[in-house]
Amino acid sequence: MTSGDTLTPTARMSADELELGPIDYVVIEFPDGRVPSGAMPLLVELVERDTIRILDLVFVRKDKDGTLARLALADVDGDGRLGLAVFDGASSGLLDQDDIDEAGNAIEPGSAAAVLVYENHWAGPFATALRRSGAQLVSSGRIPITELVAALDSADETTT
Repeated sequence: MTSGDTLTPTARMSADELELGPIDYVVIEFPDGRVPSGAMPLLVELVERDTIRILDLVFVRKDKDGTLARLALADVDGDGRLGLAVFDGASSGLLDQDDIDEAGNAIEPGSAAAVLVYENHWAGPFATALRRSGAQLVSSGRIPITELVAALDSADETTT
């Protein structure tokens, strides 16, 4: 993916004209300040498989004194390879400095974080068909993995 692959407003198309899936964001904290190298190839793979499309990706580090600084994507995981350089310059304009500052407020001093805005690209055709038919999303949410595991454990206990 190159920065040209991000969502740009060049054509100013309506939502019905664009085949967009749901847009999500995550802030992922790395408590020791180091980004694990094993996770980054999986992010690249999600993009290569067309599962997601990265709209914005910013890495920050919060110093012990609370100062927040952006990190270069070129080698953010410190493994010596340029695994995330492919996303350098990816910016949709959805993520601004206030968002980055807010993400910085959510993480602990001495840690780093990834702030990621992405499209669930796999859902684009389905979401577009729904919009064109007049359907509307009226509710959305996430079930935390800990709740899912607890529910599955509880179900297992009642069936045994």
